[in-house]
Amino acid sequence: MEIFTQIGIIIILASLLAYLFHLLKQPLIPAYVLAGLTISAFIASPFGSGLGFSKDTIWTLAEIGIAFLLFIVGLEINLERLKSVGFVSIISGTLVCALMFGTFFGLSIALGISQSAALYVGIVFMFSSTMVVVKLLSDQRELGTLHGKIAVGQLLMEDVIAVIILSLLIPGSGSLPIFLLIAGVKALLIVIGAIFLTKFVITPLFKEAAKDQKLLFLLSLGLCFLSSMVMFSLGFSIAIGGFIAGLILANTPYHLEIISHTKPLRDFFAILFFVALGMQLSIDQFGALVFPLVVMLVAFYLLKPIIIYLVYRFFGFTKESCFIPAMTLTQISEFSLIVALLGRSNGSLTSGLFSLVVLVAIITITTTSYFVKYDYVLYSIFRPLLSKFDPFKSREKHLDALPENVQHDTLLVGYHRLGFKLLRKLQQMGRTVLVVDYSPEVVNCLASGQIHCLYGDVGDMEVLERINLKALNLVISTVPDPFDNKLLIRKLHEVNPNAMIITTAPDAETALMLYDYGSDYVIVPHLLSGEYLSMLLDGFTSDMRNLVDAKLAHIDELKERIAAGKAGTN
Repeated sequence: MEIFTQIGIIIILASLLAYLFHLLKQPLIPAYVLAGLTISAFIASPFGSGLGFSKDTIWTLAEIGIAFLLFIVGLEINLERLKSVGFVSIISGTLVCALMFGTFFGLSIALGISQSAALYVGIVFMFSSTMVVVKLLSDQRELGTLHGKIAVGQLLMEDVIAVIILSLLIPGSGSLPIFLLIAGVKALLIVIGAIFLTKFVITPLFKEAAKDQKLLFLLSLGLCFLSSMVMFSLGFSIAIGGFIAGLILANTPYHLEIISHTKPLRDFFAILFFVALGMQLSIDQFGALVFPLVVMLVAFYLLKPIIIYLVYRFFGFTKESCFIPAMTLTQISEFSLIVALLGRSNGSLTSGLFSLVVLVAIITITTTSYFVKYDYVLYSIFRPLLSKFDPFKSREKHLDALPENVQHDTLLVGYHRLGFKLLRKLQQMGRTVLVVDYSPEVVNCLASGQIHCLYGDVGDMEVLERINLKALNLVISTVPDPFDNKLLIRKLHEVNPNAMIITTAPDAETALMLYDYGSDYVIVPHLLSGEYLSMLLDGFTSDMRNLVDAKLAHIDELKERIAAGKAGTN
């Protein structure tokens, strides 16, 4: 069967299952994995034995896809925005990797696995998936939140360790010290070369290419493949090359344009990767894998979230900001699969152990999609337990500016969009306003401007408990999440039924639901912007000078937003 037909079958089946999962309001990643399992089972059956479907060919394409997906991941990582969690991420990343390796190396030995195979199994469980986590957080628009930064910072540290580990696992000659020396020299050359190329070659080259969007797109792909080829020639994985290329371009002024052009390719390769992952499972060996699978999954789901939670809790982060990344990072990485492939190719891992690794990857990646989707629901369930057993409660620190003796009559939830202009108007009206926002940059900026603010999400009961809802007479929520708004309405009406509440909805159906739930007025942004634009048009058509005045005023406001640090906030 030709490769075109094979890919066609994959995409068609994945599309049908994804549509079914969409109707069931479920994450799509499990649908792609199920498509791979279905194809694998069909190939193994008498009906599919004559089709000539090549798993190895599909997996080769998926490996190329991993390199490209990590290129996109690198593009979406802003190192500047990770400063607030950088030091903690280094400690946590190193500690998590060391403890996970030690635990699963020992567990593998206890299960009767050979020492050489146990070495690979231990490494497999060290890393979380940058590709999966960043994509899920991006889809949920949570990359800019504190827990998003914690997760990405942790992933970056794990990726650095993964690069070192992979360089040592590449077949070669010589003792371990020589391997370490060679790996260190290679890493140093890569860093120096990347800095030099970025400053003197890539930046001016892309500055010229940016004049043509098609050329910018093509040049970006060229850099991705060039970096992967160079890394491969130096003995590293092609996936590492794609990731480095993405990081280089992430620090150019054109990374947003590149991301917008490459997202469709990212989605295509993501589908191919997850389907290929499902295809790697050997169903006939499943019975022998049940016991070690259950043991390792139980140990994994208990150990990794607890370690991550306790480390960040020790450094003073709130329970919510520790719990959500701890759950988000509970899966094994694409680097883990590369390690497993190396182990299988050199004979250290049997086909049964490789199937075990793939099965763990399928289960943990699939469950992660649910953990991210229902992160706040899970936190609300575990919150009483976390409050009861909290050894580091005294170390908790807050990013907010919330004076104890000030009574606020107005609560503004969400500052970065509608809230920017609403706050100014509320201040002009003489109201005492408390702003709640989930972006650390926004809260720090507001606090430096002597504006009363609180970091957090109104969907978190801990945040609502810190607000004196009884003293409010006006609540405005610019957050379009219906769960958060319903909780806010319910809690406000329980203690202060006379207060007016204005909420925001993404569409008309949600707006009607919030009206039924008790909202006094519901903002639908795209409808509101249309009404505002129609009012502006009346003024523009009667006198063109009004357009010029509106333009100048808008430019001034945009500059003010940028100066206040809001331009990059989602």
